[in-house]
Amino acid sequence: MTAPEVQKLRVSDLDLFYGEFQALKEINFDLDKNEAAALIGPSGCGKSTFIRVLNRMNDLIPSCRMTGKVLLDGEDIYGAMDVTELRTRVGMVFQKPNPFNMSVFDNVAYGRRMQGMNNKKKLSELVEQSLVKAALWNEVKDRLKKSALSLSGGQQQRLCIARSIAMAPEIILMDEPTSALDPIATGRIEELIGELKRDFSIIIVTHSMNQAARISDRTAFFLLGELIEYGFTKAVFTNPRDKRTEDYISGRFG
Repeated sequence: MTAPEVQKLRVSDLDLFYGEFQALKEINFDLDKNEAAALIGPSGCGKSTFIRVLNRMNDLIPSCRMTGKVLLDGEDIYGAMDVTELRTRVGMVFQKPNPFNMSVFDNVAYGRRMQGMNNKKKLSELVEQSLVKAALWNEVKDRLKKSALSLSGGQQQRLCIARSIAMAPEIILMDEPTSALDPIATGRIEELIGELKRDFSIIIVTHSMNQAARISDRTAFFLLGELIEYGFTKAVFTNPRDKRTEDYISGRFG
């Protein structure tokens, strides 16, 4: 008998505090390989705080403390795991595109260069592959030496996704990646997420329930720091188990 495969990500009994304020309460969450999970809920309910836990961005906040476990392939990310290794394995794309003030090529190559990859041929192949996966290559292949800041907002966000892909992460976290984009650029990012699931697991924070329904396999509903409901997206939207989920989805609050 073969041993059962360890889940890609498992969060158990997570509590998080900023000083005396408890921002997350007894969160239990899991994600399999090649799955996309959407986090929904009103502003200030803990969604962004939660994904910052997953690559230890809250470490930078002195008043922050947490209890519970976060396991990546069965290994505690708050144990002996090196933070740099963790952030290579768990990439992050922010709400507002944040390309570096350098060329398109150098943006994508940056992380690998920092890790010591200096072979020009390998870097060129990596940059092309990452831009292809981010559905951006055809738009920028003749502009690789131009400043990334000259790209449109939607292109800049896909460039940030390519920059994350170049590090070969296992999970990509996205914190409202389309909120600053127009509908056409948003549609392209949503299509891209569907394609990226072939290679990565994805967790996306979104204020759009329509977006969650379109792109995710599973949906988590957060409210006041609690994970009220987490399940397959179709079930959460059509047959929620908790009345608070139903009230939020039907627009009664939020």
